[in-house]
Formats: sequence, C-alpha cells, structure tokens
Amino acid sequence: MSLHSIAVIAVHLALAGIGAWLIVIDARTHRLPNRIVLPTLGALVLLAIIEALATGDGERLVRALLGGLALGAFYAVMHLISRQGMGGGDVKLAAVIGLVLAWHGWQVLVLGAAAAFLLGALYAIVLMLLRRANRHTRIAFGPWMIIGAVLAIGLA
Repeated sequence: MSLHSIAVIAVHLALAGIGAWLIVIDARTHRLPNRIVLPTLGALVLLAIIEALATGDGERLVRALLGGLALGAFYAVMHLISRQGMGGGDVKLAAVIGLVLAWHGWQVLVLGAAAAFLLGALYAIVLMLLRRANRHTRIAFGPWMIIGAVLAIGLA
C-alpha cells in the first residue's frame, strides 16, 4: 500500500469521526457549529492542495474545489429562498461535502447530494406516517447530508 493510499484512508477515517460528531450535534441541537465545520473545510482545502502538489494531479484539486463551491452555492440558494429550510450550517457543510465527493469524482458528488435529499425525505415521510411530525416540523438535515456522502463514497 502506498503512502498516498494510507494518507487518503487516514483522512477519510478522520472525516468519518467528524461526521459522526456532527450528526450527533445536529440531531440534538439543529446546529452545525462553525468551530467544527470551518476548520474542517480549511484543512481539506489545504490537504487537497498538498496532494495535488505531491502527486502532480491538479485536475483532482480543481474538481474538488469546484465541487465544494457548486454544492455550497446550491445550498446557499436554498437557504436564501427559504430561511426556514436550509440553515447556514448546512450551507457550510455542503461545501465540505461537495469538496470531498467531487475529489472522488463528479458522479460521486451527484450521487451523494441526491442521496441526502432522498434519505431526508424518506425519514420525514416515516415521521409523518407515525404522526411524530407534520409539514412544519424541523428536521436536522446535516445527518442526511453526511450519511448520503458516506454512502456515495462507499459505492464509488
């Protein structure tokens, strides 16, 4: 196993730990704290730059940065359209997730983004069928974003 492969696995394990932490926080508080999300984003950008310099693969870096920007912008538009829907933390987490998913490839980005909405919708439907929620119930979306990303990476 190459040093690059070991580093990639280590980063993904660290991201899994951060993701689990964020799932718990968002499920309990409906918040994705800047003190966790923003340093994670900064570290990932730095790691992507270092990897591009070390491997000479600038294409992967550009794709990752564009993916983070694209998914973050998509969530920002949803946040602006309905402030009761996506929160600011979701927008910042979308940039993190977009960067990671696009680093793996455009198809992984699309699959992870779509999976988040599908899983979140299924969860909401189940809650409504069980009469534990209605159309106005707030549901933390960060967990579904993270789970969707994990599923997409796992399928890649």
